[in-house]
Amino acid sequence: MKKILLIEDVDDTVELVRKILTARGYEFVHAGDAETGLQLALENLPDLILLDLGLPDYDGQTLAGWIHNERELLATPLVAFTAWPEETAKDMVRSYGFNGYISKPIINVNEFSERVSSFLK
Repeated sequence: MKKILLIEDVDDTVELVRKILTARGYEFVHAGDAETGLQLALENLPDLILLDLGLPDYDGQTLAGWIHNERELLATPLVAFTAWPEETAKDMVRSYGFNGYISKPIINVNEFSERVSSFLK
């Protein structure tokens, strides 16, 4: 079973993603802030990290840098999960070493699931 870590601080979004991913057989891990996200990433070694760019303690770009500095997480796909405009999201992907991005809000559950699975090897 593939394990996905969602680092997101909006409860409604967390609950929706949890329902979608667990219904499709993924193991779901959640952190509501950057520091907890890094800790859970190192403890759980997920197969994919979905990272909100606007977190309450540190921004997603800072956390992306921390994740890239952890040898155990170098092979883990890191995906920006953001409501930022598409061009801004693309710039973040290039600038901060994300593997890609998924837009919020989730409008189409199947499309979201397909995007998530496209980042899993």
